[in-house]
Amino acid sequence: MHTLRTTSRRLLAGAGALLLGTALAAAAAAPASAGTVGYVRLAHLSPDTPAVDVYLAAPDAAKPRVFPGVGYGVVSDYLQLPPGRYAVAMREAGTPASEPPVLTTEVAVTSGGAYTVAGVGRHADLGLRVLTDDLSAPRQGRAKVRVVQASVRTPVLDVAAADGPTIADGVQFATTTDYQQVEPGTWKLRLTGAGGPSTDAEVRLTGGAVYSLLVLDDKQGGLTAELRRDAEGGTVVPAGGVDTGAGGTSDAGFGAYPLVAGGLAAAAGAASLLLWRRRRRTTW
Repeated sequence: MHTLRTTSRRLLAGAGALLLGTALAAAAAAPASAGTVGYVRLAHLSPDTPAVDVYLAAPDAAKPRVFPGVGYGVVSDYLQLPPGRYAVAMREAGTPASEPPVLTTEVAVTSGGAYTVAGVGRHADLGLRVLTDDLSAPRQGRAKVRVVQASVRTPVLDVAAADGPTIADGVQFATTTDYQQVEPGTWKLRLTGAGGPSTDAEVRLTGGAVYSLLVLDDKQGGLTAELRRDAEGGTVVPAGGVDTGAGGTSDAGFGAYPLVAGGLAAAAGAASLLLWRRRRRTTW
């Protein structure tokens, strides 16, 4: 049997991640097949970009929801939303809402649809991307997994089982692979790339479940990988969908939003973001 277990992240989520988790976990998950709601989650996947405040504006809401201080490596649980078009904006953490956003995009939520709105790319070329998440159940007796490549240290990544098939080949930084249906069980993976660090990962895949394997730059150098269980049996997974990793366990409080890069100092974040506060990009 193959084995895929994620590298552990021993850092606690920052205050912004906890607030984000609390807000999103309050929305109860429902079957994706219910057809009356859609699902949206937020992610910060830019390794060299400091924390941001994320705004989510509903079409008929007087004020947007605000999720402050979201740092690199944070991926929220799914927020259950009525169908419609929603605006997403990012500002430098702590910036007043009256200031122009650094990044904006729009996500069209359909009944039963699921989406990840992610800040991706290098800091100098940051953009927002809307990923369409296929949370439908895999074939009977199979699991479904994709790779989300957010490591700039290894900009072209190969993911292969130690004693089995290739999961992904030549995955470019700031891209996401299609879902693959694979045999459930324990997998051992080797994450490699020319000119960058490599790492081993081990995860356990459950039949009928849908996963995203996040590949990130570790604060201590090298790579780290985290397996997120996004759905099971066609139903969105509620708060706490992070599977534990090799070498330890993940901190999974408030909906499990681990902060890989740790808490960046406010002064460093402000200085770093001065160069891009006025730049607005709507696509990546």
